[in-house]
Amino acid sequence: MIQFLAKTLITAVGVLAAAFLLSGVHIDSTLTAILVAAVLGLLNNFVKPFLIILTIPITIFTLGLFLLVINILIIKWAADIVPGFKVDGWFSALLFSLIVSIITSFIEGLIKNNQPEKEQ
Repeated sequence: MIQFLAKTLITAVGVLAAAFLLSGVHIDSTLTAILVAAVLGLLNNFVKPFLIILTIPITIFTLGLFLLVINILIIKWAADIVPGFKVDGWFSALLFSLIVSIITSFIEGLIKNNQPEKEQ
C-alpha cells in the first residue's frame, strides 16, 4: 500500500510537470493531479494488460507501435473519468504519456540511488 501511494505521488509530480509543459493538457489543482495519478495507476495495472492481450495481432503487425495507441487511450479514458483533467487531442495525450513516463523514471532513479543498499 505504501509503495502504491509513493508511486502515485511520484506520478502526480510527473502529471503536474507535463500539464505545465503542454498547452493541450489542463489540470485544475494538485489534488486533481494526485487523483489522475491514482486513476492512471489503476488503469495501467488492471485494464492495460487486457488491452494488450486483445490487440496482440495488430501490435505485432505494427512492430509494437500500437502500444502507443493503447497509452493514448488510457490517458483519454483517465481524462473522461477524472473531473478537472482535460487532454485536448491525441497528440497531446501522446506527449503527456511520454513526459510523465520520463519524469517518473527519473525521480524513481534518483530515489533508488539515494537509498542505502541492504546487506545480505
